[in-house]
Amino acid sequence: MNVVFFFNSILLGVGLAMDAFSVSMANGLNEPKMSRVRACSIAGTFALFQFLMPMLGWVCVHTLVERFAASQRFVPWIALILLAYIGGSMLREGIRGGAAEKRSGVGVPALLLQGFATSIDALSVGFTIAEYERTAALVCSLIIAVVTFGICMGGLCIGRVVGTRLSGKASILGGVILILIGIEIFVKGLL
Repeated sequence: MNVVFFFNSILLGVGLAMDAFSVSMANGLNEPKMSRVRACSIAGTFALFQFLMPMLGWVCVHTLVERFAASQRFVPWIALILLAYIGGSMLREGIRGGAAEKRSGVGVPALLLQGFATSIDALSVGFTIAEYERTAALVCSLIIAVVTFGICMGGLCIGRVVGTRLSGKASILGGVILILIGIEIFVKGLL
């Protein structure tokens, strides 16, 4: 492991964290009075998924590559469906007008779905780091997770500030953002 390895791992982390950053902003929009502990748990969830998925991809390359390759074409569909569902729920809540009063934030099941949906593309990173030894793959995945955590904390802070200013419309904007991210992942996956 050298400087280039660390630099490349950081760049991978930045690239992979962009979807999670956008979803974090949407979560911050939806919950502008979020505590630091809650923000850390949300960013930590995204970081955990961004750590696990490249490692899962690495393991797949070393064990199940033929079986996994056949299911790769479903990844964009899964991300689109999950994010459209979560975004649609936020839109529905915002349009009904109950979002301003309730504002309980994203629940654990929805957060896990968000973490999974935004990290599916990180699974393919396991293929690009397949030539790494186990320790190097772990370090690369850990760097990706740390970068994701920091970027998601920034997204949550931005979302909270904007969410406070938007008040009742924040849930609608957050839902639209999630749906657009799902569409973006879907289109990138098809190309």
